Amino acid sequence: MNTILTSRKAQYDAACASLEAVARRIEHAPEGADLKALEAQLNDAVAEAERAQENLEVARRASQFSDSQNRRGATVTDPFVYSRENYNVSFFRDLFMRDFAGDMAARDRLERHYRQIADITPAERRDIGTGAFTGLVVPQYLVDLYAPYLRAGRPFANRVRKLPLPAEGMVFNISRLTTGTTAESQATEGTSVSNTDAHDSTLTINVHTIAGEQNVSRQLLERGTPGMDELIFQDLLSSYSAKIDNQVLNGTGLNGTHLGLLNTAGIMSSTYTDASPSVSEIYPKVSDVLQQIASNRFMPADLIAMHPRRWGWFTAALDANGRPLVVPVAQPLPNVANNAAAVQGQPAYGDVVGYLQGVPVITDANIPTNVGAGANQDLIIACRTADIILWEEADGVPRQARFEQTLAEKLEVKLVIYGYSAYTAGRYPQAIGTISGTGLVAPTF
Repeated sequence: MNTILTSRKAQYDAACASLEAVARRIEHAPEGADLKALEAQLNDAVAEAERAQENLEVARRASQFSDSQNRRGATVTDPFVYSRENYNVSFFRDLFMRDFAGDMAARDRLERHYRQIADITPAERRDIGTGAFTGLVVPQYLVDLYAPYLRAGRPFANRVRKLPLPAEGMVFNISRLTTGTTAESQATEGTSVSNTDAHDSTLTINVHTIAGEQNVSRQLLERGTPGMDELIFQDLLSSYSAKIDNQVLNGTGLNGTHLGLLNTAGIMSSTYTDASPSVSEIYPKVSDVLQQIASNRFMPADLIAMHPRRWGWFTAALDANGRPLVVPVAQPLPNVANNAAAVQGQPAYGDVVGYLQGVPVITDANIPTNVGAGANQDLIIACRTADIILWEEADGVPRQARFEQTLAEKLEVKLVIYGYSAYTAGRYPQAIGTISGTGLVAPTF
C-alpha cells in the first residue's frame, strides 16, 4: 500500500509540474503565439492534474484506512484525522474538548472526520486522574506496547445465532408449540382423518442493559498523552464483551442478567464419574451427549465448547504406544492417523481449535471451572448454535461512548458505555447438552 501511495504521489507531483510549465508558457507567450493551442494544452494539464489528485486521495484513504483497521487499542479511528501516525490528536479528547471546552479546532477535526468516514461508506467504579496512570501515560512511541487488562472475551457468544435487537420494548415473546398436530392413515374412504389440536406456550425474553463507567479527571483528558482515553474505552468495551459471553453461558436470569445456557431447564446431560479420568474414557460420554441432542432435537450438534484447560488435557493424551490421541493436522483431514480420538488445528482461542467426533471445538475461559462438590470441575458443552439466539444492537458493539460531566465541582468527567441485549437458549433446550462429573476435575499435565 505504501508503494502505491508513493507512486500516486510521484504522478501527482509530475502532473502539477506539467501544469505549472504550461501556465508559465502562456504567461510568457510572445506575440503571435497560438494561444488556442496553449489553452488546449492547459486544459489537458488541468484534467491530468485533477485525475492525479483524485488517484492520490484514493491511495491515501486506502492506506490510512487499512492502518486504522490494524491499529490496536483504537475504538474509533479515521482514515485521515485519527490515524496511527497522528499522535497529536485523539478522537475522544476532541469529543470532550468540543462539548465541554468549546474547542473550535476539535470541532473542526471531528466534522472533517465525519465527512471522511461518510465518503468511505456494571463495571468497577474508581475515580482516576493522572496520578493513577504512572505506568499508563507512557512516551508516545510506546503507546502500542500498553498491556490491556486480560479478559476472556466472547468466544461462545460469537458462535450462537445473532439477530438485531428490536428498536423498542424491554420484553418480547416467542411462541413454542408444546402439542403438535398429527397425521395418520385414513382407515377407509370417507372416514374421519386424524385431528389433534395444536397448543403453544409463550417464551418470555427480557431485554437487559449492560453498562460500565469510569470517572477521569479533566487533566487526564486535556493534558494526558493522546490516546490514553481510548485505552480506557477499550477496556470498557473489553469488559462489556466478556460480560455478555459470561451471561450467555452462566447467567442466572436474576438481578438484570440473562438466563444462561447452563441454567436453562431441560437441556441434555451426561455424567462422567472417574477417579482417574482419561480421554479414552470420556470419549463415549461425548458420543452420549451428541446422540441425545440428535435423538431429541432431531438435528445434529454443530459445536463443542470447553475450557482451554480441558482442551489442553485432550491434546496432551497419549495412547499405549506414546502416540497423541489428538493428532495435530498438518495434512488434509482424510489422511490423519486411524487411532486419533480427535484432530487438532493451530493453537487458537475463540476460534476452532480442532474437531472432536467430527464436531468443531472452541475454547472459552468463561466456561466455569468451579462446579461440582469440590468446586474444581469444569464442563463440556455441545449444542446446535442456530437454536441459541442472542439479540444485540449494532452487531454486539455497545452504544457510543458518552462524556457526562456529573462531577464538575471535582473537575471530573464520567466515561460511559452501555448496550441492550436479549438472549435465550430455551427455544429448544434439547439442542444443548453438557458433560459434567468428577472426571472433569482440574487436569494434571
